[in-house]
Amino acid sequence: MSTEEEIIAGCKKGKASFQEKLYALYSRRMMAVCLRYTGSRFEAEDIFHEAFVKVFKHIDTYNGGSFEGWVRRIFVNTAINHYHKNRRLLEQLDYSTVEETTPTDEDIISLISGQELMNIVNQLPEGYKLVFNLYVVEGYNHREIGEMLNIAEGTSKSQLAKAKNQLKKLLHNYSISENAD
Repeated sequence: MSTEEEIIAGCKKGKASFQEKLYALYSRRMMAVCLRYTGSRFEAEDIFHEAFVKVFKHIDTYNGGSFEGWVRRIFVNTAINHYHKNRRLLEQLDYSTVEETTPTDEDIISLISGQELMNIVNQLPEGYKLVFNLYVVEGYNHREIGEMLNIAEGTSKSQLAKAKNQLKKLLHNYSISENAD
């Protein structure tokens, strides 16, 4: 079994066997990243393959620190670039009516699986889902999200607030339908 450092060194030399090991090591986690940013498995696979090509092409630029973080950043950036290329016109938002709210019914979240929660998040409109994932899952702040998506910081905050409100409604509806069974 090769160490991560050995795999990276082998990839920097262009050795296919080490590229396969790197792929095996990160493919599941990075596909999960891709699925969070897309509406379909087909789109996620496009991003996934494009991002892995970038990892192998630019592995010489990796110079220490968390390798998984470096790889994840390439995948997130590739997903964002994909979003920009395929972006539909986002609805105009009235920022003056936006309020930050958080779901209060934590019990619903504790009763559902991670996959069920991701299925609910995937029901969000594309812009809401993108900001939600970048802020909540990836940990970026609104300024960083604004820069990545070429939107105002206020738009990021608004999209997140609306995503949370919509998620609250979706979780409530999910709870009602689950209890009806």
